[in-house]
Amino acid sequence: MSKKLIVFFDSGDTIVDESTEIRDDRGIVVKADLHADGKALLQRLVHDGYTLALVADGEVESFKNVYEQHGLSDVFTTRAISEALGDRKPAAIMFQTAMDALHLTDADKKRVVMIGNNLIRDVVGANRYGITSILYDWSPRYDMTPKNAEETPDYRVSTSEELYALLEKLNGDLD
Repeated sequence: MSKKLIVFFDSGDTIVDESTEIRDDRGIVVKADLHADGKALLQRLVHDGYTLALVADGEVESFKNVYEQHGLSDVFTTRAISEALGDRKPAAIMFQTAMDALHLTDADKKRVVMIGNNLIRDVVGANRYGITSILYDWSPRYDMTPKNAEETPDYRVSTSEELYALLEKLNGDLD
């Protein structure tokens, strides 16, 4: 049974551990490790009926390489990638492209969450766009201290279990 909640995911230091990226001479990621629970989390969400969209800054080929490497090329229903769109988060086009691909309208924003690790890109982008922001702060690579209201996430989690429980709660709240 499909869930009502729609889940937008960032990639780097949200699902993929950026510190493990290996890039070719063009700067394309050819392989990288996932967050310890990244694969299991994505597979569990898909298995449980969540619709997932990748909303991420980077190169299309990099994401293809990494997600194919881990057998996850089919977990995202759609992908909004900055290279293909010519802009980066927090730009609204990143979120709007995913919404359009999923045939969602402004009325659906209340059932969309953005999960990311970057206050300025992911949280500010989601907050400006009018969807729920979730800061996934397992990686020490970025400052996780909001400097203003716009950088303040609606929710903050640090483990995949906390994230899963929060998504289940938010989905249940939509019933």
